[in-house]
Amino acid sequence: MSSSTVTDGPALPGMSPVLAEVVRSGFVEGRHRGSLVVLAADGSVETALGDVTSPVFPRSANKPMQAAAILRAGLDLSGERLALAAASHSGESFHLDLVQKMLSEHGLAPELVQTPPDLPLDPVEAETYLASGRVRESLTMNCSGKHTAMLAACAANGWPLDSYLHPDHPLQQLALETVRSASGERVEHIGTDGCGAPLMAISLTGLARSFRHFVLADAGTPERRVADAMRAHPEYVAGTRRPDTWLMQALPGVLSKMGAEAVQAVALPDGRALAFKVDDGASRTLGPVLARVLRLMGVESPVLERIAEAPLLGGAERVGEIRAAF
Repeated sequence: MSSSTVTDGPALPGMSPVLAEVVRSGFVEGRHRGSLVVLAADGSVETALGDVTSPVFPRSANKPMQAAAILRAGLDLSGERLALAAASHSGESFHLDLVQKMLSEHGLAPELVQTPPDLPLDPVEAETYLASGRVRESLTMNCSGKHTAMLAACAANGWPLDSYLHPDHPLQQLALETVRSASGERVEHIGTDGCGAPLMAISLTGLARSFRHFVLADAGTPERRVADAMRAHPEYVAGTRRPDTWLMQALPGVLSKMGAEAVQAVALPDGRALAFKVDDGASRTLGPVLARVLRLMGVESPVLERIAEAPLLGGAERVGEIRAAF
């Protein structure tokens, strides 16, 4: 696996390689460019396609680090609750029920949660939700588990609740330090994520290094506790129809988390890790690219076929697919 395996002809200087192709009726009608890094078990860079050293926004792939910061703040979460704190949940009933339960357990009013009103992330759940006559709500937004845990940590420490998303808030400073220590990098830029929380930019190499750090961390550390909870309860990290869940259910010991704008990070239990970002943010590429990388890393499992499945339809019939191009 190397950059020379990308077959798209000569690229312009600074142009990312093609990671995925859109094939319709045997014709390549589109290409998705991006960057990808694979770390060997010892943490060294084994493969790099494109720019894997410049900062990117990992988006929700940063959530394991944010959940570890919540534990560092002293909040005692475990099991499904800790997995939900690191989640981009689908908005299924068991997700929303646990968010409500966590708010009640910590004496928090739902109005304190500052996620923007949204529909369930999963399209099937969104259709059911709308058919029931409900409207967008803050707790339905996929980051509501993380925000609930953040508020609980603030309440436990006597920290301000109304400003829990401000970059200078003590909890967000802990999150910043956790991202720095896990990635081994300086945070070059802080932005605002879609949910309103501070978002720390690191490189794809730093992101892969972070996931590797979580699976190899000593038992009982915040990082390992987060990794263990996510792997034990993957349905709370994503949902029943989501690739992160499928992968962690099928491959024991694997840690997987996607992020918006087509970001993905995975660590294997032996310390190998990967991270990639598709430049145009097309989430439809995530499964095919992820399955291809894992196969090239020697992973064999029927779940990869399921994850790679990205059909194109024409007249309600399958006429093509999104496929990896490396």
